Amino acid sequence: MIEVSQVTKYYGNHQKAVDNLTFSVPKGTILGFLGPNGAGKTTTMRMITGFMAPSEGSIQVAGFDTTSQSMEARKRIGYLPETPPLYGELTVASYLDFVARLKGLKDRRQRQARIAEVAESCWISDVMKKATSKLSKGYRQRVGLAQAIIHNPDVIVLDEPTIGLDPRQIQETRRLIKSLGGQHTIVLSTHILPEVQMTCDRVIIINRGKILAEDTPENLITRSTGVQRISLRVRGPEAEIRTALSAIPGITGLVSEPGEGALTIVRLDSATPHIQEQLAKTVVDQGWGLQALQTTEANLEDVFIQLVTKEQGE
Repeated sequence: MIEVSQVTKYYGNHQKAVDNLTFSVPKGTILGFLGPNGAGKTTTMRMITGFMAPSEGSIQVAGFDTTSQSMEARKRIGYLPETPPLYGELTVASYLDFVARLKGLKDRRQRQARIAEVAESCWISDVMKKATSKLSKGYRQRVGLAQAIIHNPDVIVLDEPTIGLDPRQIQETRRLIKSLGGQHTIVLSTHILPEVQMTCDRVIIINRGKILAEDTPENLITRSTGVQRISLRVRGPEAEIRTALSAIPGITGLVSEPGEGALTIVRLDSATPHIQEQLAKTVVDQGWGLQALQTTEANLEDVFIQLVTKEQGE
């Protein structure tokens, strides 16, 4: 559904925002598009939507080139940019009617039915008579999402779709995005990485305009981390506990802090299999009380930080 082939984008003569990107997104896939600020995410999404042309390479959406067949490609795209494209003097109902007509919904009855449908899906039915300039940030974001999906496009590109929403609205938006997957191809950019892990089928991580990793969230986590996050609650002297555990081979990133009473709380990382057995043995052999030992599973945030930090270090 989306084919990005050897795409490079320059700003001016020297600033390279995107560097020879190549990837494809199959029909019905929800793709999480991740990277730190300035990585080239927004530039790439603007090129996919036809908002700007690549300096080199080509992009196709639903078989149409976004440069030479721009209007045909755009008909098949719904786009929510970082700042929703609202007209402050229009009511929400008037704005969505305008957008629906702009996107080809000519029949009045069908248009009104579709407006009512997306208003309910995006939880904006109660503000349809309000001017968009009077809306809170959360409502503005939801109206922006409504305009992106109103023409039932093949491809939906969402740049930070949950920014400004409260926790309940974020959960509802995740469910909406998940429900749109399968029928639509979705490119989702966000800094909320648990959102990607819970919503997306595939993930692309970019930095400095280049792809660092591409896979399912589960495979990325399994392949990239290999590090266990372990926490302990030990009854005993903090300094001695920290010294003894730090001496175990394979322990990295150990930090400790005093807990309630005589407790010491320790957090550490290790790539050594079954290191928990050695930790427990060390605590027991020293005569301290082991109250808890817990291993925390790695997540997409760990993968993201590891990949970006390594690439920037190199």
